[in-house]
Amino acid sequence: MAILRNLFRKKSIDVSAEQAEASEMKRTLNAFDLTALGVGCIIGTGIFVLTGSAAARFAGPAIALSFVIAALVSLFSAFSYAEMSTMIPIAGSAYSYTISSLGELFGWIIGWDLMLEYLVGASTVAVGWSAYVVGFFADAFKVNFSKATTGTPLSYTDEKFVRVEGAYINIPAIFICLAVTTILVVGIRESATVNTVVVFIKVLVVILFITGAAKYVDTNNLKPFIPKNEGGSKYGAIGVIRGAQRVFFAYIGFDAVSTAAQEAKNPQRDLPLGIILSLLICTGLYIATSIVLCGIMPYTKLDQPNPMTYALRAHSGTRWLQILVGVGAVAGLTSVILVLLLSQPRLFMAMANDGLLPPMFSRLHPKFKTPFYPTILGGVITAVLSGFLPVDLLGDMTSVGTLFAFFFVNVSVIIFRHVDPHRHRAFRVPLGPYIFPVLGSIIAILLIVISGKSTIIRLVAWMGIGLVVYAFYGYKHSKLPEFQNQSVVQPKGHEEQYSV
Repeated sequence: MAILRNLFRKKSIDVSAEQAEASEMKRTLNAFDLTALGVGCIIGTGIFVLTGSAAARFAGPAIALSFVIAALVSLFSAFSYAEMSTMIPIAGSAYSYTISSLGELFGWIIGWDLMLEYLVGASTVAVGWSAYVVGFFADAFKVNFSKATTGTPLSYTDEKFVRVEGAYINIPAIFICLAVTTILVVGIRESATVNTVVVFIKVLVVILFITGAAKYVDTNNLKPFIPKNEGGSKYGAIGVIRGAQRVFFAYIGFDAVSTAAQEAKNPQRDLPLGIILSLLICTGLYIATSIVLCGIMPYTKLDQPNPMTYALRAHSGTRWLQILVGVGAVAGLTSVILVLLLSQPRLFMAMANDGLLPPMFSRLHPKFKTPFYPTILGGVITAVLSGFLPVDLLGDMTSVGTLFAFFFVNVSVIIFRHVDPHRHRAFRVPLGPYIFPVLGSIIAILLIVISGKSTIIRLVAWMGIGLVVYAFYGYKHSKLPEFQNQSVVQPKGHEEQYSV
């Protein structure tokens, strides 16, 4: 019984607030920076990589509806993230919220899930980045790189691995992971500046694609808008839903915004703004892009790692647009990798501060004040994954991990509305706690259920490994008993800190 009680011991919100106040991390990010981080992470693989494959395999032109469904689910969860981020303004995102609402065991589970989400997510984007770099050099300079050094040696089709002849390692993907890791070690201000520049470039390019390619749209390519089901999850209503599950990975960005809480100047005000604005801006761009993309080429031909430039090649006079899209994709996917690899070490740091991971992961660089050990480790792991594994496998695993995190954040809102109803919240979920958070939880579970069987099996296997690690390290080294026993002294001005 004592062990069971320990598994569900909770971390006080006041302890988290005190840790955030005592942090040496530089608070340099404003609402614009946080919104740019969200857009930087959301506008990327969803538009430049996954839209084509999801349309070809699942939804057809109705991939636009898939994005709407995914956005609605994300909006429910975005509201919950916004409320929780104002209550617990500390790095760690869904992990920090869950360990305070459901206890240590569930906190560990979601933290372990987020590890997979960030590392595999960044690897997914790096594979797409490589495809666009190769295509850009071919379109702009007529330079063709060898498939042996720019492609992953495995593909993943119909839940089976297939050896790709002539491909051995994806060197561009490895390069971008290591380059971004170096930038992140240097500092959060420098990382945010780089992100803001590339976000501006890619949003401009997406708008240029929508307006420039619109004149090539053939409305016949959009008929039928929802293709007839061909069995399983291929087309029809189930295909639209399966497409939503596939592109859900695109909306991980606002989760990443909350991990930068300890580096926000005014987290109670700016985090909700960054989370919700980034989601709304990106959803509009996703819907418009998917309609234009399916309009300029039959959806059955869009199953490509670089669908936008591939579709443009079918139309004469679009070379300039192909080059611009290539530039935007390279810039856009770079910012996604940056935000994901920025989020991962801050999660490690939060877990290490609670004793669930070795203390080295919470150490800050003496000069740059960044968690440099987990940053370097995450960058190396991501480089290895992106160098050898296919984008389809990585994307599916990340989508399921994202949905898992959304479920726990929605549940956390419901719990705290009951156990701590009087705590000040700078933002409150509309129609909470019984409508939006409940809908967000239910839909997240449904989307997980319709994922491929092998994807769920891999997630369960990853969780099994995580529980073993927790049993042998996390449980024994947890600092939660110490937090529960200590008398938390509120920092001066605590009441003002939580006011609007």
